Amino acid sequence: MADEQNLLGDYVRARRELVTPEQVGIPVVGVRRVPGLRREEVAMLAGISADYYLRLEQGRDRNPSVQVLESLARVLQLDDGATAYLLRLGADKPRRQRRRRPRRKETVPAGIAKLVAALPLPAYVEGRYFDVLAANALATAVSPRLTVGGNRLLDAFLDPAERALYPDWENAIVGMVAGFREAVGTDTDDPRFIELVGELSLASPRFSRLWARHDVVVCEGTTKCIDHPQVGRLRLNQERLGIGGAAGQTLIAFHPDPGSDSADKLALLASAIQAPAASQDTVRG
Repeated sequence: MADEQNLLGDYVRARRELVTPEQVGIPVVGVRRVPGLRREEVAMLAGISADYYLRLEQGRDRNPSVQVLESLARVLQLDDGATAYLLRLGADKPRRQRRRRPRRKETVPAGIAKLVAALPLPAYVEGRYFDVLAANALATAVSPRLTVGGNRLLDAFLDPAERALYPDWENAIVGMVAGFREAVGTDTDDPRFIELVGELSLASPRFSRLWARHDVVVCEGTTKCIDHPQVGRLRLNQERLGIGGAAGQTLIAFHPDPGSDSADKLALLASAIQAPAASQDTVRG
């Protein structure tokens, strides 16, 4: 990647191309040569000059005011999470002649690692770049890819077995890519980020298309449906909890609704992984 990037310009351009004239009340006359809005249309709707908007998009002006960014967010129809991301990009000053940063190792706090191992629910710790940093046996029973050293993005896009687990895979990866961009923010000179995006861009055209959209979403709790090869369809609530003192790390846990069919199936999976352990204890005894 180049030493000086144009994150703000790339973002507003990508989002401009996704907003149609009809969405902002502009009548369409004749054939339009560009997808989405024209630059001058964005400038007019945001109340800024076309020349100033062009300089922003091309990276020749990198000091927009909060008012200008909020106006652009309104025109580009960004939600709260995407607006916050835009403001972060606008506040980030270009860093010239940067030295390549060493790769930062993410270490799970010892207490969190013990908590994950002790939880009676599927749980794992995800790093800033969606690497699996810790996982308990029940999480691995739900998905064999949930093991230390795995990466959620690589598995989702490149592993057919992982894809088969999710009946709504397409929507899942859209949200995952958008959440990844929000998590990374302006910190795009980290070697792990460069390595990961490079590998995915080369190996997955679908990732490349989604990445080019510049979608942003804040990852929150949701409900996941998983087609498990042993117990069938699981419907699990997924909770995401930030870990204090470990920037960028998230504790993720799954839990079924009490008394549900999924609760019974999850209990069956838990029994299956406990049985071999009990047998080993008997042999050792």
